[in-house]
Amino acid sequence: MMTTRYFETQGPVDAAVNYVVSRHSERADFIQRVKRGRYIVMFAPRQTGKTTFFRWALAELAAEDATYFPIQFNFDVYEGRPAARFYPHFAKKLREAIEGVFYERGIALPPPLAQFLADATIADQVDMLDFFEALGRHLTDYRVVLLIDEFDGIPPEAVTGFLHALRHIYISGIAARCPYSVGIVGVKNVIQLNQSQTISPFNIQEEFHLPGFTLEQVQELLGQYTTEVGQPFEPEVVVTLHRQTAGQPFLVNRLAQLLTQEMEIPKDITISLEHFAQAHQRLLTEDNVNFNHLTTNVQRDPRFEHLLMRIASSAQPISFNPWNDVMKELATYGVIAKANDGKCEIVNPIYQYCVIRAFQREMNGLEEDYFPANTRTGYQDYLTADGDIALAPLLDNFRDFIVRAGFRLLHVPQLPRESVGQHLLAAYLDGFVKAVGGFLYLEVPTGRGRIDMIILHNRRKYIVETKIWGGAGHYEAGKKQLVAYLTLEDAAEGYYLVFDQRQQPQPRVETEQIEGRTLRSYVIPIVQERPSDA
Repeated sequence: MMTTRYFETQGPVDAAVNYVVSRHSERADFIQRVKRGRYIVMFAPRQTGKTTFFRWALAELAAEDATYFPIQFNFDVYEGRPAARFYPHFAKKLREAIEGVFYERGIALPPPLAQFLADATIADQVDMLDFFEALGRHLTDYRVVLLIDEFDGIPPEAVTGFLHALRHIYISGIAARCPYSVGIVGVKNVIQLNQSQTISPFNIQEEFHLPGFTLEQVQELLGQYTTEVGQPFEPEVVVTLHRQTAGQPFLVNRLAQLLTQEMEIPKDITISLEHFAQAHQRLLTEDNVNFNHLTTNVQRDPRFEHLLMRIASSAQPISFNPWNDVMKELATYGVIAKANDGKCEIVNPIYQYCVIRAFQREMNGLEEDYFPANTRTGYQDYLTADGDIALAPLLDNFRDFIVRAGFRLLHVPQLPRESVGQHLLAAYLDGFVKAVGGFLYLEVPTGRGRIDMIILHNRRKYIVETKIWGGAGHYEAGKKQLVAYLTLEDAAEGYYLVFDQRQQPQPRVETEQIEGRTLRSYVIPIVQERPSDA
């Protein structure tokens, strides 16, 4: 059976025409806060489902209890407008929104309220305060809930006064408060918007965090498609899609669009991991608004590059400091987040790939040295007679390439010295898998000196983990981590490359059996200075 519903990435979703994630528990949490009269703020990156979530939550609240009176606004149209023109237009939209609620409920607007709205004017925050106090006297049977989306659009000179007025209303007492509850939704937080840099005028706020989709929610979303169309997904596809996106709503829906709409996979065929790899490759090479925002934001400030490449590559995890302006701004853009252990992490492997590409030239200048002089057909030398990847010889060649490159590794553009080996390996393997018709993608966890890569080719999966040398204990611990990952992925063999940047490195290659898994490990020295400098 065909369906008229589809996956949406261009704006608020409609359950009548789109597959949607219900977010029942998150909505229940938000509604309980509204019922307690909280003034709530939620600041998160664009395309994370904020607008849809709050509209649905208020609709559910009003349907459950008609004494709640939701008034919704979007401040994006005020971007660049002076405060003197902001307040009069805000008053006009307030009148229209209040009249609209009565109209939608099929209730006649009471004449005293109609007269009040016709006469009311707002020129500044004091007038706004008086307006809401008077509105509360007209709506004694209701609890007004004010939701402001795209709050960042408010004129900068109006921010402090606007929030002071709301704060004054909040502390006046819950019994006759109007608005009873407020929701402010945007990208930048109150401190970033408050250009006066004084103490926040909105210190009564309660923050609400809207997380990415959980694995169960992604299963729910894709399951709606399967129920309607009859086309199933391999379970590994759903798990991998969630791991690659960390549940970021745009990425989840975009990959679902590719798999179900654009790749034209016959509906009687199960969507496989190979299909996902193709969709993933198409996503990483396309030009979309989400990636454009991401790369534009990370290139705004030279300090962003330094921090992001350290997070992606450093052997030492970096603590998340909420008072650090660079970290705070990158978190606002949705690029990094505070992990459960308090460290910085890039929010998902897809964004990590985009970040690395944003700061990396297409050519590293060493491509001609990838293969020795006696190579017959380049990458094709590293396929077996059955057409599978001969990964051990391929990685042996990479190790030899690092030796051939020598001190020229120090001049690879746009890469921190400590991570040059890892990123050269990623570029080397990416070029190989494309040449032989395979797929490569980064795996979680991101950063912390560890980069995991999955190669899919000829219906086989190859797992490669890389690290920076951090001592013999860390080297052995890394083997155990990889074996645990191989067990999770039900893979028989894995490859472990550690880049040693000490002055006197000790190269090694070893193949061993650990807990029934075959592990081939390399310690590869990275030159730190020219011979003449030494």
